[in-house]
Amino acid sequence: MTEAVIFDMDGVLIDSGAHHRAAWMALLAELGEEAAHPEPWRLTIGRPSEEAVPLLLGRAMPDYEARRLARRKRDLYVGFARAGLVAVAGVRDFVATLEHLRVPRAIGTSASGFDVDRVLAAVGLRRAFGVIVTADDVVMGKPDPEVYELAAARLRVAPEACLVFEDSLVGIEAARRAGMRAVGVSTAHSDAELRDAGAERTIADFQGLEWPSLASP
Repeated sequence: MTEAVIFDMDGVLIDSGAHHRAAWMALLAELGEEAAHPEPWRLTIGRPSEEAVPLLLGRAMPDYEARRLARRKRDLYVGFARAGLVAVAGVRDFVATLEHLRVPRAIGTSASGFDVDRVLAAVGLRRAFGVIVTADDVVMGKPDPEVYELAAARLRVAPEACLVFEDSLVGIEAARRAGMRAVGVSTAHSDAELRDAGAERTIADFQGLEWPSLASP
């Protein structure tokens, strides 16, 4: 029986994919570089920015350079995000239902703690989560399961009793490697891609989603 729910943030709680795509493309434009992939933002989904930069540019680079470019991308993202962030449809009601039912909840994200607090506060979801694990808390990013294992430990719930909502392929892999069930949110990838990565089912958003239908595998 599933006892707890862990959410990724971008693309699951927050419909911020457009801002991230714009920030990555603006970074490429600033550098005068061609992307190493026809849809370059797909290489970055679910990964810490420091790991995503070399993939985006298609070449290895020193860690300090990756960190510098990751900081610049974050600054660009903040600029785009000032236009306003919105929650994924239905997610506020779904989280409120979980809160009412006293279902333990956590966030496991590749974003920094700085970004998480600001973004969640902007859409009124910060107080709904007592456990938040960010890139600042782990050594290895997704698809390593560390972020989800740590979230389960802080919730004091066994990994196999956790259900994860993820929009990225590496995030689905991380959840499955942690021994957790995973539901794919198709804000970044197709239903088929998410299922191939290990999602047991997919949803476009949280509208009409009911907890009893999810609690049992």
